[in-house]
Amino acid sequence: MSERLCLLTVHAHPDDESSKGAATVARYHAEGVHTVLVCCTGGEEGDILNPAMDLPHVRADIGAVRMKELEEATRIIGFDEVALLGYRDSGMPESPANAHPESFHTAPIEEAIGRLVGVIRRVRPQVLICYPEDQRGYRHPDHIRVHEITVAAFDAAADPEAYPEAGEAYAPLKLYYSANSRASFLERHQKFLDLGLESPYAERIAKGGFNDRGAEPEPEPSTRIDLTGFQQVRRLALLAHATQIDPTSMGWFGLPDEVEFELHSHDAFILAKTRIPVEGVEDDLFNGVRESVSS
Repeated sequence: MSERLCLLTVHAHPDDESSKGAATVARYHAEGVHTVLVCCTGGEEGDILNPAMDLPHVRADIGAVRMKELEEATRIIGFDEVALLGYRDSGMPESPANAHPESFHTAPIEEAIGRLVGVIRRVRPQVLICYPEDQRGYRHPDHIRVHEITVAAFDAAADPEAYPEAGEAYAPLKLYYSANSRASFLERHQKFLDLGLESPYAERIAKGGFNDRGAEPEPEPSTRIDLTGFQQVRRLALLAHATQIDPTSMGWFGLPDEVEFELHSHDAFILAKTRIPVEGVEDDLFNGVRESVSS
């Protein structure tokens, strides 16, 4: 019997799964791939960015509210399974939340790697996705830790001597980073101007923003996933995170659908590690995997 195809994505907080790669996951789910989300924290430190949700009872129970939002967003996207790693949101750098004893940022890294290894060995994904190492544009401690533990867990899951309590060793075949470039933001900015709209990025650009990721050229994506038929998924999933996403936000929703879908016709990824041969630019995260699994 051939092994099922499985895609596992690792994210820091509720809503990250909707803003990064949601339509890609929806596409693979529709194709019958088993899709798994690992959410490392409960998002307890997230600001309420939607004024309509800035209510006393919401602020008082923000962690539970965000879990309900996550449940709805993952239903929209089509995740077959959600695994919670069980840590608390660490907040932004140097905030008091960084020092919370249950925060992801302060947890022993070997412990966090072990928890992720346990999930990998249980669900047996051939493909993993996480954030890249270069996060100079948004250096949230939890996003940095997601990168660190996923890269380590990709290797450790295959090592029978590592974390023996986490189950039988299993070797995922490919690890990707989600790609987000300066050029894509600048292109969005220009679209607003071309349409005679006020760009939500104008102030940041005027202050030298989008240069905060360094002067070195950004790596070219190795993989581009066609989102035709699934582009609306990202918007609907984002709106499910009602505390975090303001439906009137120009940044998220300021462009007409046809323009937005043209700009975001593909999700881009960078192949970081592979245990199978890969050549050229891919249009499928499971390139080479399908043959390996069915053989």
